[in-house]
Amino acid sequence: MRWETLEEALAVLETEREYDGYFCSVQDAVIIVILGSLCDLQSVKKIHEWATTEHVRTFLAETFGIKRIPCYWWLLSLLGIIRPESLNECMKQWVASVVPALAAKLETEEKEQSAKKKKQPLTIAIDGKAIRSTGKMKKYDSPLHIISAQIGELGLTLAQRTVESKSNEIPAVPELIKELEIQGCMVVADAMNCQIETAEAIIEAKADYLLSAKGNQEALMNDIAEYVQDTKLRVTMDSITRTEKGHGRKERRSAYTSADVSWQPGGRVWPELKCIGAVHTRFETSKGVTEEWHYYISSKALRAEELLHHAREEWSVESMHWLLDVHFDEDRCRVQSKNVQQNLNMLHKFALNIIRIHKRESQSKLPLNGIMFRALMNPQALLPLLGKT
Repeated sequence: MRWETLEEALAVLETEREYDGYFCSVQDAVIIVILGSLCDLQSVKKIHEWATTEHVRTFLAETFGIKRIPCYWWLLSLLGIIRPESLNECMKQWVASVVPALAAKLETEEKEQSAKKKKQPLTIAIDGKAIRSTGKMKKYDSPLHIISAQIGELGLTLAQRTVESKSNEIPAVPELIKELEIQGCMVVADAMNCQIETAEAIIEAKADYLLSAKGNQEALMNDIAEYVQDTKLRVTMDSITRTEKGHGRKERRSAYTSADVSWQPGGRVWPELKCIGAVHTRFETSKGVTEEWHYYISSKALRAEELLHHAREEWSVESMHWLLDVHFDEDRCRVQSKNVQQNLNMLHKFALNIIRIHKRESQSKLPLNGIMFRALMNPQALLPLLGKT
């Protein structure tokens, strides 16, 4: 990663009201929060305390030209006047600038591991997460809900969209998809977003979809389940099984795919539907055995191996949501401002993206919390993360 690419993206940040930035610019405030987040600091209050310590103050002045640190309330105010839509555009622009090199590196690594392995398109995993603390605030009718688009194989958040409640996620996902440059990618989404409108938006974006069918599409789920559970039909399907052991459990995952979609009923149908599939997961732990079936539809005639790959990448966005809670304690953020809540969420994702990029480029084996701890103990450790000399 080059620091200049991030700096260029942030240079076009827009505010909701005129601000001349005489003592501290909004870019300075954003940089302070990103750097503090890279140090695993969970709140703006802690980030401010860290930034005002003498050695960090000197580091910020000498390395980033930030001569004056705003007080805590001023820092919050600066975060509040940034238009979340503008910060989201900055994130999209920045991530788009680094993806080609990372994707090429990933492809090279996969070829080295297996010359026979077929190149897979990047997976765009889409899912929403509520900021639970906002549901307890009088200012909000329901918890703030943020939908994220994550590049699964790279672990990078590409963009996001905010809605007032989870029920508004369904119409918002197609709108988010329209904003993305995802031609040739595979878009995966959970059962809530197994909607014809979502599938149509993905096809219009010149991408493919892999959607999970559950209770909200009960007839579709039952049709696929009936097909897959018919032993005579299942043996005709392409299949693959993978077994993994670790963390005190054994996981066995089997995938099945078929290009037979002749059963699809008339009327309004799923656009470009070319494949149905299923993944059967069996978990063995000291507590016993559990089994699950998940059913899918896709606009691409997938092999079982491809289904297994893309379905698993859906968990990348869930993993990112987990990190937001574990490392940044997002569900307990008590800030009242809707803008600040949204912007903090994005700045935390900036920090996670930066670490993901660094790990891929440097092949670092340090875990995320180890990288953050080093940065907290020594601000100079932030420089290699940012590609800044």
